[in-house]
Amino acid sequence: MSKVAVLGAGSWGTALSMVLADNGHDVRLWTHRREQAETINKTHKNEKYLDTDIPEQIMAFNTLDKAIEDVSAIIIVVPTKAIREVCSELDKTLKNPPTIIHATKGIEPESLKRVSQMIGEEMGDYDDKDVVVLSGPSHAEEVGKRQPTTVTVSSENSRNAAFAQDLFINESFRVYTSNDMVGIELGGALKNIIALGAGISDGLGYGDNAKAALITRGLAEITRLGASLGASPLTFLGLTGVGDLIVTCTSPHSRNWRAGNLLGKGQKLDQVLQQMGMVVEGVRTTKAAYQFAREQQIEMPITEGLYQILFDDKKPKVVVEQLMNRNKRDEMEDIASFLRANYAE
Repeated sequence: MSKVAVLGAGSWGTALSMVLADNGHDVRLWTHRREQAETINKTHKNEKYLDTDIPEQIMAFNTLDKAIEDVSAIIIVVPTKAIREVCSELDKTLKNPPTIIHATKGIEPESLKRVSQMIGEEMGDYDDKDVVVLSGPSHAEEVGKRQPTTVTVSSENSRNAAFAQDLFINESFRVYTSNDMVGIELGGALKNIIALGAGISDGLGYGDNAKAALITRGLAEITRLGASLGASPLTFLGLTGVGDLIVTCTSPHSRNWRAGNLLGKGQKLDQVLQQMGMVVEGVRTTKAAYQFAREQQIEMPITEGLYQILFDDKKPKVVVEQLMNRNKRDEMEDIASFLRANYAE
């Protein structure tokens, strides 16, 4: 069995720590808050983030150098905005970097850098091609209860991907591999935009018809942007595309859906984020995708509408009306023109 450090003691980091502990690994869970580490070690609970008992073999640390001492793998599960800071500290501490796996679903505004790229830039001795991403439809609350969950791992280093698959897979946590690192990372990040929209739709009192349209057309936007960055469109038909869209757009477990729901009920963004008390990755991702789509002239009307709600204080109902009143289109021709533009010989 392996000694593994999980960096980030939120709901997802805690849930992944439990999967690793169930597999018999020696798990070190790092948080930058000393009181949180002390509470986990004393009570074996992390109630603010995950309402379940934590296995006793999980040891919490609030000092990074102790948490990563002699580990064979580091699982990074901190918010996107903390990736560079944490990896910069890792770069100062690690002499021989172990396998690095990240499970953070986000991209960086302005640069639109994926998390693996950010890791590679901050860790001079670690090639981003060796980073592994873990993503898929996976509510932490259900993983913590050992309910059946299926995810995908991907890396340009196939040996590292296989190592990550072996590290996590068990009877309640099934792990596939993929060779489309770009698509896996982007699918996990961009679906948060559509989940915000789904929450807004529900908050406005709209029904299943509206949500089905939002998810379907949202998938088209994700595919257009992903393909422009080198991802395979087929990846978005898998677990980290359609799968993740379903789970985050239809469940109150999703913090992006919950945030959108509050926005749809009339709350302002600042109020929502304060009330949530946790990072809502879809907000930053919406800004990043909107900026990139405008620069590259990629059509993303749903993303543009959400940007207007989040950052221009536009009323959600007004945005819905503008989406419904767009110029008439042929659905199949829309898809065909996209395929011609990206895959014509």
